[in-house]
Amino acid sequence: MQKQAIFQSKLLPYALVAPQLAIVLIFFYWPALQAVIQSFLLQDAFGLSTSFVWFENYVELFGDRAYFEAIVRTFFFSFAIAVSSLSFALLLAVMADKPLRGSMLYRTLLIWPYAVAPPVVGVLWIFMLHPSLGVLSRYLRGLGVDWNPLLDGDQAAALIILAAAWKQISYNFLFFLAGLQAIPKSVLEAAAIDGARPMRRFWTVTFPLLSPTIFFLLVVNIVYAFFDTFGIIDTMTRGGPGKSTETLVYKVYSDGLLGGNLGSSAAQSVILMIMVIVLTGIQFRFVERKVTY
Repeated sequence: MQKQAIFQSKLLPYALVAPQLAIVLIFFYWPALQAVIQSFLLQDAFGLSTSFVWFENYVELFGDRAYFEAIVRTFFFSFAIAVSSLSFALLLAVMADKPLRGSMLYRTLLIWPYAVAPPVVGVLWIFMLHPSLGVLSRYLRGLGVDWNPLLDGDQAAALIILAAAWKQISYNFLFFLAGLQAIPKSVLEAAAIDGARPMRRFWTVTFPLLSPTIFFLLVVNIVYAFFDTFGIIDTMTRGGPGKSTETLVYKVYSDGLLGGNLGSSAAQSVILMIMVIVLTGIQFRFVERKVTY
């Protein structure tokens, strides 16, 4: 027997949904619409007047080499952050799923980093790996590594990827652990009886059964790398050195708020939104085929 909610008033369901709809409309759809409108406008240097310029902001962007470099850099950062955070989170989840003494404390400590805000993560890692004040920098110099992310663009990019991946590992760990605990033990026991070794059981039984969790986390991590790494970049490198860590979301901020070019910034935000939608659609269209539900 299925239970069905019956409302005494026809307006009550709409009243219950109205607050959530209002929040979505005010804080999501209205700013998105404003960005689309602003992308077709050109504002003077003093912000006193605007003129409608059609697609001029978009044409200027696609003729800018620095913008294409930011696109390539963003995709590279997203791939590196997603792969590294998912890999380490899966490894930690497999270890935490074993019957170990103090496993609850181990799991709790792994969850804590997710509660740290991205700007705080940036501050923590820049303190540890600052070229002159960082604790870990001293060990790197002791090993003969000329560590200076303030001047070396590749080292700065590696630092951003490391900090962003560390921030996301806890989130991925929670879902991987839940997915592992949902796998029937009888399936793994049957594979063990058939003679499959632990590594073979993982790749032939555990990993395919985790595919829905992996697919979900892949989408979430790509979106995270595109947008939520802004706070980490802003506190650690501010897009430098030499714009080597300037991603699309940070370029929107730097061109709009710092540079005062609101039309170009709005056009960049619209393109970024379209890119994320298309990328998510591609993942659902092609990657989901390999998911076993």
